[in-house]
Amino acid sequence: MREKTLNEIYQLLFERFGPQHWWPGETQFEIIVGAILTQNTNWTNVEKAIANLKSAGCLIPEKLYHLDLPRLAELIRPAGYYNIKAKRLKSFLNWLFENYDGRLSNLQNLDTERLRAELLGIKGVGRETADSILLYAFDRPIFVVDAYTARVAIRHGLIEPGADYEQLREVFQSNLPENIQHFNEYHALLVKVGKEFCRPRARCTGCPLEKLPHTLDSETF
Repeated sequence: MREKTLNEIYQLLFERFGPQHWWPGETQFEIIVGAILTQNTNWTNVEKAIANLKSAGCLIPEKLYHLDLPRLAELIRPAGYYNIKAKRLKSFLNWLFENYDGRLSNLQNLDTERLRAELLGIKGVGRETADSILLYAFDRPIFVVDAYTARVAIRHGLIEPGADYEQLREVFQSNLPENIQHFNEYHALLVKVGKEFCRPRARCTGCPLEKLPHTLDSETF
């Protein structure tokens, strides 16, 4: 039942919205930086912060690693919570340089579970951020879930309210074929419908999922 519903949701979303071309980023490192900066803000603000880093010639691991914290915070100011996020970026970079010589290529041979565990051990990197890095930067078959995913899943009976992150991720991970591109596209489509229709106060009229059985419960994730 879950597998059928998940497939229906995907098809309806893809037919309406088309491919989303996620994740924005010209390099692997830019995707990682974006995943950290996008916490608690919108992508437009992240783009401004990334543009600042590019203009300063700092969007490479070594340059960012040696950049002092106040200057980094100033450059990423448009992303909001810039002092906190500067520290989170530094924590990631410290981990990368202290353990892997500052080279993302040295992470490629780590198995997914170990890499996920190490990312989660970095201060300020939560599960959604870690999974975004794994899927979008390292092409690992990890389904990323967020508040939008929770809202759609709860309202369409895929999971009970109160489910935690791992339970929600397992619903998608275990009922979909293990396909990186599919995981990528599905997550992006859920964000799209969550922003436009499946809001905290639902706008069901005109939603591509309107005809599927649903409730108006709010997410608790």
